[in-house]
Amino acid sequence: MARIGFVGLGNMGLPMAANLCRAGHAVVGFDLSEAAMTGLEAAGGRRAVDAAGVAAGAEMVITMLPASRHVREVWLGGLAAAARADAIFIDCSTIDVAAAREVAAAVNQPLLDAPVSGGVMGAENATLTFMVGGEDSAVEAARPVLEAMGRSIVHCGAAGAGQAAKACNNMLLAISMIGTCEAFLLAEKLGLSHQGLFDVASKSSGQCWAMTSYCPVPGPVPASPANRDYKPGFAGALMLKDLGLAQAAAASTGASTPLGARALELYEAFCAEGGAGTDFSGIIQMLRGQG
Repeated sequence: MARIGFVGLGNMGLPMAANLCRAGHAVVGFDLSEAAMTGLEAAGGRRAVDAAGVAAGAEMVITMLPASRHVREVWLGGLAAAARADAIFIDCSTIDVAAAREVAAAVNQPLLDAPVSGGVMGAENATLTFMVGGEDSAVEAARPVLEAMGRSIVHCGAAGAGQAAKACNNMLLAISMIGTCEAFLLAEKLGLSHQGLFDVASKSSGQCWAMTSYCPVPGPVPASPANRDYKPGFAGALMLKDLGLAQAAAASTGASTPLGARALELYEAFCAEGGAGTDFSGIIQMLRGQG
């Protein structure tokens, strides 16, 4: 079992750290929230006095932070310097590709960018998908630790490749969720039941994850947020952030992503109308109000 330092114990980070404790790893964590620190201790971890304090003696150091600037501040502000010379670094935050590569180049040890897919439910159930960028040897060394938090670990390529995969995946997810919502809204107008559309689309050419695992209407998929008044597994504000990263990447590379651009506009409107703290599938409520 490994000694692991963990910085960032929010909605995703805390259950991820708890799963590491459950797997028998010795976890030392830090977060600015006292409630998060108390939660870590309840899960069997120990608290550090500051971010750099988690690195002392740790074989691996993991971060799960809100944005690029936080990743730069934490890793370059003392965390990397305080770590053991043979420690492996893992950043699970979702940030832009350029920032991931910049920080990886600035530290002296292997830093994997390993953003996740699966939301809070995936973090709680240890069923996350990790999209990993970095050196082959570091990925293999980190794999047993990542497997304690997730079901699928995909090595996407060199530094920054994990963030690139996350941006592409979540742009596709947003587009498919909007399309799924529109299909259910049209079905309502046509007098077709939610279950009737689900029974067809989930088994035919309209099948997608947004339909079968995260259905945006109550009933067909009991575990979906639609059955909990759209309490977030993945908040609208986070989807808006990821769509912004995807569009920034599209602009910097000259990629044509008209549906991604429109999805960004719709999620901007959704968040502006109060959906920022609602699950991203709740955009169906905004679209229904426009009908």
